[in-house]
Amino acid sequence: MNLELGRKKIKWVEKYMKVVNYLRDMYINEKPFNGVKVAMSIHLEAKTAYLATILKQLGADVAITGSNPLTTQPEVAEALKEYGIHVYAEKTLDEDIYWKNMDKVLEFNPNIIIDDGADLGIRLIEKFPEKIENLWGICEETTTGVKRYKALYNDGKLSVPLIAINDSYMKYLFDNRYGTGQSTWDGIIRSTNITVTGKNVVVGGYGWCGRGIAMRAKGLGANVIITEIDPIKANEAIMDGFRVMKMNEACKIGDIFVTATGDIDIITEKQFLNMKDGVILANSGHFDVEVKVADLEKIKVEKKEVRPGVEEYVLPNGKSVFLLGKGRLVNLTNADGHPIEIMDLSFALQLEGAKYIMENYKNMDISIKPIPYDIDKKVASIKLKTIGIEIDTLSEDQKNYLNSWK
Repeated sequence: MNLELGRKKIKWVEKYMKVVNYLRDMYINEKPFNGVKVAMSIHLEAKTAYLATILKQLGADVAITGSNPLTTQPEVAEALKEYGIHVYAEKTLDEDIYWKNMDKVLEFNPNIIIDDGADLGIRLIEKFPEKIENLWGICEETTTGVKRYKALYNDGKLSVPLIAINDSYMKYLFDNRYGTGQSTWDGIIRSTNITVTGKNVVVGGYGWCGRGIAMRAKGLGANVIITEIDPIKANEAIMDGFRVMKMNEACKIGDIFVTATGDIDIITEKQFLNMKDGVILANSGHFDVEVKVADLEKIKVEKKEVRPGVEEYVLPNGKSVFLLGKGRLVNLTNADGHPIEIMDLSFALQLEGAKYIMENYKNMDISIKPIPYDIDKKVASIKLKTIGIEIDTLSEDQKNYLNSWK
């Protein structure tokens, strides 16, 4: 394991996370998290590691694990231990190891959980209900995680307040769209070394992540096709200049497929068998359920790794398809995740969200809400300040005009 590489990665991130650094400098003297136990389940790479170090600097006792079996970077996890953080994370496909690491973090009796995909919070609620009394609240990072927590809430099983970081403006407008757009193509291009220009790229889903993936594919010169189940989003995709069709039709003409829906079975056996030879399959959704790998395994004649992170499946019809990152998040399994400056915004929200829970949990309802809008604006204003941009403000006359009915 290259420990020095892990150290360098964390140090590199520090230079570009200017909003998080600004908040650190604001709070460093008061150390607001003194005595607070923060548990993190997150894709453990340099940017997330750096957030953990900031929480530690602000007084928190931090325990961290990975939120996906294949997205932990071992050299970063090892380097993070040098900061006095409890690290229980491995890059592994062994589900037992993955959950044992989750349990080690929960044995920590956290006051606040910073979650990515909802595994940690749901694990605590289901397996360690006696620890709920120590938990003040949860900050959830992702679309998938918020969806799962909403289902938990609707079943009457959510027992602490939850801040849906994903539903906050400074997260989904930037992280989901620009972050996913760039990092997804980073993972695909690094893995394959092929051109994108001129190819038919099929994007499953036109939410904020799908929008970003499609936008970047268009910028790379691809012919972009969208598949959707929402008529409103389908219309939006058309007006953004993309073709829209069913996956059963798109599968016949696509060269590269990228799923970003948060649902299961987006591409299945029937579609695999109708694909062209040499198709590339990638997933940017949180779990490995969108490209149905079980169907590939069932129908394959042969399977082999042909490049790091690229597996060839030879199908009964003699054609091959290439699966990236075992169908897991291609931007993290086959690359380094979202750009640093994008995650700077999301992690500023996580930092502020954790602080908000710490200061207000006694008066918070058990509910799922985005971060308060004034915090969203605070992060946006700090971002502009760190890049030297000033914007106009309303005069009193303008404010009065906007608030008047006359």
